[in-house]
Amino acid sequence: MEFLKKTNWAHVIIYFILFLISLSVLIPILNLLAMSFSDPLKVHELKGLGIFPKGFSLINYEVLFSNPLIVRSMFNSILLTVAGTALNLFLTAMSAYVLARTHFAGKRLIIIFLIVVMVFEPGLIPEYLLVKDLGLLDTYLSLILYKAINVFYLFILMRFFEDVPDSIIEAARLDGAGHFKIFTKIMLPLSKPGLATLGLFYGVYHWNEYFRATIYLTDPNKWPLQVVLRQFVVERDNTSLLGAQNVLSYDQIASLDFASLQAGTIIISIVLLLIFYPLILKYYAKGALEGGVKD
Repeated sequence: MEFLKKTNWAHVIIYFILFLISLSVLIPILNLLAMSFSDPLKVHELKGLGIFPKGFSLINYEVLFSNPLIVRSMFNSILLTVAGTALNLFLTAMSAYVLARTHFAGKRLIIIFLIVVMVFEPGLIPEYLLVKDLGLLDTYLSLILYKAINVFYLFILMRFFEDVPDSIIEAARLDGAGHFKIFTKIMLPLSKPGLATLGLFYGVYHWNEYFRATIYLTDPNKWPLQVVLRQFVVERDNTSLLGAQNVLSYDQIASLDFASLQAGTIIISIVLLLIFYPLILKYYAKGALEGGVKD
């Protein structure tokens, strides 16, 4: 009875609701995983949102990884995500430092201009004409340079930089540190949670990019994984079977289940994000100024 009296039932209810929300996200992923690992001859036995494979087979992944288009698209997505996220963080961090920690004429006008750009984005046609005039069509730069700085994320990072106490900056200046040293040695280390958060947002955006890739990239060899995924899952294109004849017999190819192949393609497209997310999560719980100032 004493234990029940001390129990915070509000927390119990909140945790239970969060648990149900987590299940609603996790079970569909586990269902796709079960489909992708099921034996093609038994996958029809997997009913509803079952999370346990029927039999076990790697044939779906053998087919997918035997397709040079899918393998190449994975490397394209990794390249676009790494290069795009690195450029995003670099430009966003530098801009946030200049706007948050320096004073210059016209600063307010620049901030107002950025807000206008954030609210009123240019249309797709002017954007396409600009990319065409710059000669960036059918190049990775057309995707990497798009929204190199997200204004909303810029304002978020500015808040992190503004929260750094002036005493730390003044102490660094007394020691002879310039803007570059303050930026690299103080601002960036103390803003790791903010940088990690924006890195995750930027990374997910680049990894999931397919709309502009379908517009700007005409060479299938340059397509990111999401474009190939859309061709296969949404348009039900059977290009995933290309190369399967090199590793499978005709009987095995005939026994393949298209839905299982789709599930395997989706799992491939999200597995890297699922691996990357826990590495970023550890920064969320850390204070930006932990140990930075001693009162």
